[in-house]
Amino acid sequence: MSARRPRPLSDHDRAEWANYAQRVTPLPGRAVPPPPAPADIAALPEPIRHPAHPVQPRPPAPLTPALGIGAHPGGLDNSSWNRFRSGKLAPTRTLDLHGRTAQRAFHALHAFLHAAHADRVRVVEVITGRGAGETGGVIRRELPLWLNLPALRPLVLAATHPHAANPGSVRLLLRRPK
Repeated sequence: MSARRPRPLSDHDRAEWANYAQRVTPLPGRAVPPPPAPADIAALPEPIRHPAHPVQPRPPAPLTPALGIGAHPGGLDNSSWNRFRSGKLAPTRTLDLHGRTAQRAFHALHAFLHAAHADRVRVVEVITGRGAGETGGVIRRELPLWLNLPALRPLVLAATHPHAANPGSVRLLLRRPK
């Protein structure tokens, strides 16, 4: 296989390079590139001038109230809330997050909730475990934060502990798919 020789630069190529080099800010300690010869300046195309567009902030997302575990959510009538909270609505699926790292638990929760929502499951249970210490384990502390992330918040309508003596498990009432 033979080595390819680079083709020589044309006058147009040199003019393009000179045009580009004029707009480059040199690194500290380096010299500014020399300007092109006057004959090449006439052949240069006009540099593209982009109007300065101010960065427009995104419109704020519609505010959905933060999901609190055990708090009565808006959009759910009292009788449904009481049936859900008291455990009369049994979970159809269960996800056990014991023994997982926080990252793996988050990904498993994300996949589990999206699959359950797609399958039109209404009530699921997530077992985080009680954890050690006063505030519990990492997964138990992070679960309310994860449920309020933009990827999961639209899926979950309500959350509660199935029993006051069991803070290591959370029941979730999923929204109906539209």
